Amino acid sequence: MLIGEYKHTLDPKKRLSMPSKWRKELGRKLVVTRGLDNCLFVYPLKQWQVITEKIGQLPLGQSDTRSFNRFFLSGAVEVEVDSVGRILVPDFLKEFANLDGKVTLAGIHDRVEIWDEKQWEEYKRRIEAQADQLAEKLGDIGVL
Repeated sequence: MLIGEYKHTLDPKKRLSMPSKWRKELGRKLVVTRGLDNCLFVYPLKQWQVITEKIGQLPLGQSDTRSFNRFFLSGAVEVEVDSVGRILVPDFLKEFANLDGKVTLAGIHDRVEIWDEKQWEEYKRRIEAQADQLAEKLGDIGVL
């Protein structure tokens, strides 16, 4: 399971080091795509295949489904983890997530999210202020 929060730097060559604790679970081939809330989603290749299988079963006739498919799938890039644990973040994804220098990598169960460090801190403050309300909603559906 991918959990935790790590601070890293996107180097001038757009390379980003994956935390060593995650490398075995992530594997050598990953998929990076546009995520929600202006971050990037990173999936191990095996998990990506599960996600795309589910997306592929959604009804093509619905405009929202087509739009999300285009957003999510057309922005996806397969990347390889190099010998020292780094991935290359393509320019268009770097621009989408406003990544410039310091980033935060967040382990979110089956994926990693890559955030601009300042945006992550702002997002985290908002969510932490709502934690009790979110917990109540999850309790209503039987999660907590």
